[in-house]
Amino acid sequence: MSKKSLSRIAAALERLSPAPQEAPDFSSATAFVWHTEPDRLEPVAQVNRVDVGLLVGVDRSRDTLLANTRQFAEGLPANNALLWGARGMGKSSLVKAIHGALNAEQPALKIVEIQREDLPSIGRCLNMLRGRSERFIMFCDDLSFSHDDAHYKSLKAVLDGGIEGRPDNVVLYATSNRRHLMPRDMIENERSSAISPSEAVEEKVSLSDRFGLWLGFHPCTQDEYLAMIRGYCDAYGVEIDDATLRAEAIEWQATRGSRSGRVAWQYFTDLAGRRGVSLT
Repeated sequence: MSKKSLSRIAAALERLSPAPQEAPDFSSATAFVWHTEPDRLEPVAQVNRVDVGLLVGVDRSRDTLLANTRQFAEGLPANNALLWGARGMGKSSLVKAIHGALNAEQPALKIVEIQREDLPSIGRCLNMLRGRSERFIMFCDDLSFSHDDAHYKSLKAVLDGGIEGRPDNVVLYATSNRRHLMPRDMIENERSSAISPSEAVEEKVSLSDRFGLWLGFHPCTQDEYLAMIRGYCDAYGVEIDDATLRAEAIEWQATRGSRSGRVAWQYFTDLAGRRGVSLT
């Protein structure tokens, strides 16, 4: 192939490839979402979150994560955190609430959400954040991996640092329903079918160990469930007597077949609507 032909091919490929994206104006928002094709950080005008004081039954996790995040916001050493456990118990709500609380004190503290399916591009996202004066919580919600999912390797590289290392101005917070980020039956299947069972699963199972903080979330008691709803009522000015709230809330949880912070908010949303109270 001639040199002229190669030049034409190179020029065509350059036209097809997306131009490198520049970092956005980080002063324009407190939160951003990472997108690919093309790579970009989209600012979020209004973050969907509740006040940290409304999160009931997660006191220990709240205090631990708050202290870790405050250290990070102040430029001190801080750990990556894995929030794991029962569905609907406020894992992602806690991350967003703590960011909101501390951003009021430290405006340079930003949060960047990345979807699990975009983890292979996480290195490119970090390159946009590296060397900035702002501090970034990189947040991945509902993180888990299937048996043949190789996305965990991208995350492992970030947690381990790789050659470049994780930027000093970035910390990773992830939520998951699983403590080890992959189903137990898949772990057992790896062990039973492998020549060296312990080595076969070590790489995936030990991924969780690379998070410095493990914060567990467990199903709430009925008293905690009712306290959550009462807290929402007080915060939003919804008036209801204790006996009626208790009867309705317990009936609501029975129809859902579960009791959690999410179910408490769903009941409260219905109650506020019936009482004509806006939540915006």
